[in-house]
Amino acid sequence: MLERIFKRPKKQKPPVIKEPAIIFGRYSDNNKPVVKVNKWNEAESLFKAKKYTASITAFFDYLKDEDEENVLHRPLENGGIFELYQGSKIIRGSYDLERLEAEVVLAVMPQASTPVMRRLLEMNFTLYYCRYALNENKLCMLLDSDIETSSPTKLYYGLKEIATKADKHDDLLVQDFTSLLPIDTEHIKELPEKEKEIKYRYFKKWIQDVLNLINSVDADKFSGGIAYILLALAFRIDYLILPNGKLLYELEKIVDIYFKKDDRLITEKNQEMMDCFTQLASKTKAEFYPYLFQSRYTFSITNPQNYKTIADAIYNANQNVRWYKENKHYKIAAQISEYGFSYCQYSYSLPKPVTEFFKLFMIVNYPAYFKELGFEQWYYNTDTKEFNKEAIIAKVESIEHLWKLKYADLRFKTANLKFDNMMTFNQSFTNEIEMLNLETR
Repeated sequence: MLERIFKRPKKQKPPVIKEPAIIFGRYSDNNKPVVKVNKWNEAESLFKAKKYTASITAFFDYLKDEDEENVLHRPLENGGIFELYQGSKIIRGSYDLERLEAEVVLAVMPQASTPVMRRLLEMNFTLYYCRYALNENKLCMLLDSDIETSSPTKLYYGLKEIATKADKHDDLLVQDFTSLLPIDTEHIKELPEKEKEIKYRYFKKWIQDVLNLINSVDADKFSGGIAYILLALAFRIDYLILPNGKLLYELEKIVDIYFKKDDRLITEKNQEMMDCFTQLASKTKAEFYPYLFQSRYTFSITNPQNYKTIADAIYNANQNVRWYKENKHYKIAAQISEYGFSYCQYSYSLPKPVTEFFKLFMIVNYPAYFKELGFEQWYYNTDTKEFNKEAIIAKVESIEHLWKLKYADLRFKTANLKFDNMMTFNQSFTNEIEMLNLETR
């Protein structure tokens, strides 16, 4: 009885609070469950056995993501029909005992246009599996293959090419050529007005905050750190705002400025990136809102990488934190750690648990944004500068537990997390991400 009276009660983990159904980051298709991987193996075995239509059926079962409702496939007596969703576009196709064909409509061209046709002719040279075409007054992309050569691998990369290219270029073509009209976009889901307003406001705020931070330091002396925080800003916008179409294209151009191999000084590249961000921040709501929408996806626009590549990127970024930390430039140091992690999220199709850790990392770093979007669980209080250690650790452990079946050796050592300030948290958190073991069973 005395033990029950004087025994210290166990600390209870904070309850898990349901989050709003808001999507962050690009779709990734490299986290297929075992049942889907088995469908791929089945498709390959059937193809080798020359059971081509059965192989295609198994292949579409592999592609289908039940959460996304991204693939519609209906087998027929001697073939089948299918639809694939990829952002703003729908790929429609059919196959029989001899051929498989797929088509996606990009835009309507009411009158013939030489500049448009020249653009498409030039873009044809970048394609491996499909081609641009004109069907009456509609600009299309086409893919076809003999059924005997339609292996699962060929179908995957061929359909991925037509889907991802169409999704990227339809908006660009309509934007660049006023004679073209959009088409086949009825499946796109418009975001709530409140969500668009919040995203627009923080889009401008983050750009202005970064530009103010850059203007407070010497452009030559801090050129490396400035490059890191500009790139981190681009990656943050891509993940948290999730722009599409021309807005995404402009963001990608900013990233390309830095990574393009040329002889220019970093200071010159930094200034060009800053100018581009300034121009982006001047966009009105009417120019910004059309590129915020929700859709369904079948293919990732990035590719998986060996985890050592991811670990090296995080390690190299954190090695550059030391000087800024020692010289008390804590905001820049914190964003350099963010850069290393966000670069991986932007550039690669990450394993699902790593993406979940990244989402937690961003919620901790940008609590006001997530609070306005309706996220009730707090992990960091910007007024008191206080971390909710219990909630952060509980969330890490829940992600770990959820993925143990696939990644048996997944260990995130929460004891190594530091909560002194955002700089030490970011560095310690990303250090643990670097050390994760993502070997599958």
